[in-house]
Amino acid sequence: MIDIQFLVENFHRYYAENCNPAIVFFAPGRINLIGEHTDYNGGYVMPLALHRGTYIAAAPNLNQSFRFYSENFKSSYEHFFGLDTSQGKVEWFKYPMGVIDRFVKRYGWPNQGWDLYFLGDLPLSAGLSSSASIEMATAIAMDYVYQSALPMIELVKIAKEAENEFVGLQCGILDMFASGMGRKEHCLLIDCNSMEFTTIPFKTGDYRLIIMNTNKKRGLADSKYNLRVKECQLALADLQQRVDIGFLCALDITGFHEYGKVIKNEVNYKRARHVITENQRTKDAAEALIENDIQLLGKLMYESHKSLQNDYEVSGIELDCLVEASMQVEGVLGARMTGAGFGGCAIALVHKNKISDFQQYVEKTYFEKTGLNAEFYKSYAENGACRLL
Repeated sequence: MIDIQFLVENFHRYYAENCNPAIVFFAPGRINLIGEHTDYNGGYVMPLALHRGTYIAAAPNLNQSFRFYSENFKSSYEHFFGLDTSQGKVEWFKYPMGVIDRFVKRYGWPNQGWDLYFLGDLPLSAGLSSSASIEMATAIAMDYVYQSALPMIELVKIAKEAENEFVGLQCGILDMFASGMGRKEHCLLIDCNSMEFTTIPFKTGDYRLIIMNTNKKRGLADSKYNLRVKECQLALADLQQRVDIGFLCALDITGFHEYGKVIKNEVNYKRARHVITENQRTKDAAEALIENDIQLLGKLMYESHKSLQNDYEVSGIELDCLVEASMQVEGVLGARMTGAGFGGCAIALVHKNKISDFQQYVEKTYFEKTGLNAEFYKSYAENGACRLL
């Protein structure tokens, strides 16, 4: 956790001429326990908000523009009214720009400019939704700037629009929803079609959720993410010739067994099979948590990773290595990649007395096979985006 006084001091050090008191906003990253690539297919996901995220210190300026500085990127940018809003190359500042663009379209350019200082304690490009936490922190800040008093779910939708239309990534709502709506010591079971959600106590007994960072960087807008979205759309179009559904996850496993053969392309068939079986796994995992069946939760995590590896093909050598190494350690109930894939992080449920053994073995095995150094973090479920000061 970042010290707020340190953040404010850094703000005034960088924007030395700005004498206005700084206001601080925070939005967390997220871990998705299970339910991968189901969100943009109208299915269920089960994330939790992390205790790490993005902090913004902000104060009005006299420049009639938004000025950004990121301590993590050591990079600044100034955003003026009427700036070209085409997607272009994805840089860190596109994420706050996209959110501001949504507010300007709703409410017009504000009467004064603002200085924003960004500082995060999430590893970048690790699949923990650092981009969504930037967007949600900016959304909270803009809600304050405009005094719009929008419900959190509306800020979540604005952040998703920014990512889809401004950044150019056709993601679902999972990341922003978890960052905005997270609840301490709970995970969220979200129906991404209806936007209805349930909070489930995240109680795993003697087991702890450990994050494993591959340290293989990736950028989703430059990856095959949008291709996977398109493949699912094509699979859905084939299915709609035989069954009246509006999205893939409207079909259950029994229905897929009956109608799946109408999907003409073998690759698209595999994509749909992952999505539909993953949707069922997510509902089963929620029930396992409710019933305190942590063994079943771990089993479902392994099954999820296998499906992401073989049917959705988004894991890769590094993520597979972390999961396979985890399976060899006593005291590990389950492991899987988390997030969209193509690098990033995996998670594992590890007995609290075996964490040291687990980390040593996985770290050694991973380096021997990939030449990369994995990083490990304990994770805690925390509340969602808010104004801190």
